[in-house]
Amino acid sequence: MDYRIERDSLGEVRVPASAYWGAQTQRAIENFPISGIRFPRRFLEALALIKEAAAVANRDLGLLEARIAEAIIAAARRVRSGELEAQFPLDIYQTGSGTSTNMNMNEVLANLATEMLGGKRGSRLVHPNDHVNMSQSSNDVIPTAMHISARLALERELLPALEKLAEALQEKAHAFDEVIKSGRTHLMDATPVRLGQEFAGYAAQIRKNINRLRQASEELSELALGGTATGTGINRHPDFPRRAIAYISAETGLAFREAEDHFEAQAAKDAFVQTAGALNTLSTSLMKIANDIRWMGSGPTSGLAELRLPDLQPGSSIMPGKVNPVINEALMMVCARVMGNHLVITIGNQHGNFELNVMMPVMAHAMLESLTILSNAVTVFRTRVIEGLEANRERCRELLERNPSIATALNPVIGYDRAAEVAKRAAREGKSVRQVVLEMGLLSESELDQYLNVRQMTEPGFTASGAAGGG
Repeated sequence: MDYRIERDSLGEVRVPASAYWGAQTQRAIENFPISGIRFPRRFLEALALIKEAAAVANRDLGLLEARIAEAIIAAARRVRSGELEAQFPLDIYQTGSGTSTNMNMNEVLANLATEMLGGKRGSRLVHPNDHVNMSQSSNDVIPTAMHISARLALERELLPALEKLAEALQEKAHAFDEVIKSGRTHLMDATPVRLGQEFAGYAAQIRKNINRLRQASEELSELALGGTATGTGINRHPDFPRRAIAYISAETGLAFREAEDHFEAQAAKDAFVQTAGALNTLSTSLMKIANDIRWMGSGPTSGLAELRLPDLQPGSSIMPGKVNPVINEALMMVCARVMGNHLVITIGNQHGNFELNVMMPVMAHAMLESLTILSNAVTVFRTRVIEGLEANRERCRELLERNPSIATALNPVIGYDRAAEVAKRAAREGKSVRQVVLEMGLLSESELDQYLNVRQMTEPGFTASGAAGGG
């Protein structure tokens, strides 16, 4: 393989001749052959955007020669387009500050810009530190890229997917509003509910999660850029962060602002933990919804079978005709992964030692993975399960008629003890509550018509005594 010689503060390094990276990146390639997991594209786009914004700000402040700035800007836009992803080979398990990846970006942009200006790759006509990294440090750039990339994924992917899911669940709530079914508490029969009420509850869960994530997005709008090495802002112009962040806001269409306190922004990743916590809460909600629907669709003969899920693919290599709730299970696995990523980010934030957090690369990867797989899984769940769901009305009615908890409605009329006797006998003998009450001679047919109005039982304030009085 052809090599060229590049140099850094430790000496000479052989770099592949075709590579745009330089000596520090090559050292990191050799030092961290750990997982093969690279930073996702969205993180690299955010990092390139920061370099572009820095070049604009430094140019406008008279710190960076215009022709060099323009070359860096053009190079950064090429990276943002995604055409040069192969030039970013570093493992996420590296130096905890992400310095290796920051230098990877600096070196690639420097060499691209150098060639644009007619120089030779590796000649440092455009310098990775002096020019591309001007007014910056890895210690403020990497946390800034973490916030930008996470917020973009949140605002452009996950939140829109959740909005559509909430709408789809609400539509099912309306469609299923007349379907009366057995409620269940502790997995046991309970008083009647409407299937539409259950789905309205799911929609409300998702909307509450949307609100939590919007609050998290607002916290991510604070950027560490401008703190440089330790939060003091050494080696940068006083107006640099304001100008660079204004450019980032304009490019993304999202309002970002300089951190209120640069020491907090670089030493702690509390906003990241807050966001991961909101994703963890969302995952518990999605797990509950996916599981409920999976159980209600169980069967077709030995389960609840209250819902009919769309048939998507054969479910068994040995049992002909078997169809499984595969999308629900995929979503549940995604939720489990996100819960694990929440722990990674939580532990990572505990290692903000003095003026710098030293677990940022793995935190960034965990966050972006969570946002990506949740966005995709939510969309698949909506389009392949929720939108095609059907209620098995006959099965809901059958199970409801055999539900001994309907006797609860008779408490105000025949008393708790007698109603319990009715419920136990109905369950023991496999009879309906109505049939047992008539056999015991407790109430007449007409009285039972008033007291056992299952639709009214699903409304607030219903009591059998109220029904008897015409209420």
